Amino acid sequence: MGEAPRRGAPVSAEGDDELAAELRRRYDAGESIRSLCAATGRSYGYVRRRLKESGAALRGRGGDTRTA
Repeated sequence: MGEAPRRGAPVSAEGDDELAAELRRRYDAGESIRSLCAATGRSYGYVRRRLKESGAALRGRGGDTRTA
C-alpha cells in the first residue's frame, strides 16, 4: 500500500472495496488489525468491520488472556 491517507479521509465505493480486499489479504497473511490501522490511517473499528464484512475469520486475542 502507498502512503496512508489522512485519518478519516473519505474513500470512494470502489476504493473502499479495493481497500477491504487488501486488508483481508494482509490479515489472512498474518498482520494484526492494529498494524493494518497504522498502515492505512483507519480506525480499529473500521478495519475490523471491513474484515468481518469481507468474510475474514477473525483471530482471537493474542497473549495471556487468563484473569489474575
